[in-house]
Amino acid sequence: MKLNISDLWRWDGEITRGGFAVWAMILFILKFNLDRILVGAIFHRDWSLFAYFLQPFPRIEGLSPAREPWEFAVLLAASLPFLWMGVVLCLKRLRNARLPLWLAVLFVIPVLKWFLFVALGLIPHRVVEQKEPAAKPARWIPESKIASAAVAMAASVMMALAAMVLSTTMLRQYGWGLFAGVPFAMGFLAAILHGVGKRRSAAESVGVAMLAVALAGGVLLAVALEGLICILMAAPLAFLLAALGALVGHVVQDSRWHCHRAHLCCVPVLALPLMLGTEAMRSDPPPLLQVVTAVEVDAPINCVWKHVVEFAELPPPEEAIFKLGIAYPIRAEINGAGPGAVRCCVFSTGPFVEPIEIWDEPRLLKFSVTANPSPMQEWTPFHEIHPPHLTGFMVSKQGQFCLTPLPGGRTKLEGTTWYQHGLWPADYWQLWSDHIIHTIHLRVLRHVKELSEAAAQS
Repeated sequence: MKLNISDLWRWDGEITRGGFAVWAMILFILKFNLDRILVGAIFHRDWSLFAYFLQPFPRIEGLSPAREPWEFAVLLAASLPFLWMGVVLCLKRLRNARLPLWLAVLFVIPVLKWFLFVALGLIPHRVVEQKEPAAKPARWIPESKIASAAVAMAASVMMALAAMVLSTTMLRQYGWGLFAGVPFAMGFLAAILHGVGKRRSAAESVGVAMLAVALAGGVLLAVALEGLICILMAAPLAFLLAALGALVGHVVQDSRWHCHRAHLCCVPVLALPLMLGTEAMRSDPPPLLQVVTAVEVDAPINCVWKHVVEFAELPPPEEAIFKLGIAYPIRAEINGAGPGAVRCCVFSTGPFVEPIEIWDEPRLLKFSVTANPSPMQEWTPFHEIHPPHLTGFMVSKQGQFCLTPLPGGRTKLEGTTWYQHGLWPADYWQLWSDHIIHTIHLRVLRHVKELSEAAAQS
């Protein structure tokens, strides 16, 4: 094995598995020590070895390019040469394995890059001009379309269930590996297995992956690992990533169809434990998120304040998400007055305990949250299930009601909730959680509006 320094910046040429592995190890050691020195000198913080496994660039908690442009520019400048060299090495290795060069884009995608690394480390060099005899398909994979699809789906579902149990039950992680890595791996493995006995079209590869994801959802519901609502919420992301995984698996399999090798099936099997294991070592906390909702009330501010602090029982919910099992507010009670008083907002699944921090009557009521009930009641064919994500994965931290007087004796009533959720990708799940909290806000604010306007007119 011969290493050439030009392999790190020239796009042309090829590199073997051994050269790729050695350069990858050297660059990783250099990058880690460079980042450790820069982060220590600029931010006076420690840098974790596991910070690289979920994003292509180093990430410092609280770093904002707008607030710290020079510091951010230094870290970005330090990352770009390594990004260039990493992509160049991946392209050379893909060229050496006679795989599509566009697969190098996976190098900059969190979690999915694990599949690229494992694949490039397993797939050997292939000479196009050399005619290789077609290998016989594995005996347990039939050639017929329906039978091979069934085997492909069964294998990918079993792999997915094992990964889900490892992530949620043993590691108690609902992260990138679970919601992005598992469906991508299902699609990749299903496409590879479905194409072993006979060349399949891209539509057939994607179709078997979609069916595998749907089957996995049904199995999760049947064995009481998850409820229907959470499965439906995760479905858009799962189907999208499974389709992407199936397309990648189809391209890889199709380009090597004349000479099938079992190690292609090892790629997702090896990549998933790596993803889930390194993710479990992540130390950064979930981001603190904020949802603000406002209504205008045709009543004076003092009248509105009375119904903000404490309100009677709300009517049964009409909103669809509450009928599907999402927890909804029922009434609010308070013990005492002023800072130190304890407010309890009773939901359908239990009470939120809210010690008052700021009592600025009649303008601001701010409180922390010391107890959270379950965020939902799962839909399930069983009497009751309690998956781990119902405890400690969507947590309200604090909230407030802000009242502002408006002309004509009217009041602007604004409710704010600060919360965290330990589900990743955070941006995807925030779409759901923000909508849920906004709907909860509206239920409370509209009830306060009705009570205040009725009292003002009486």
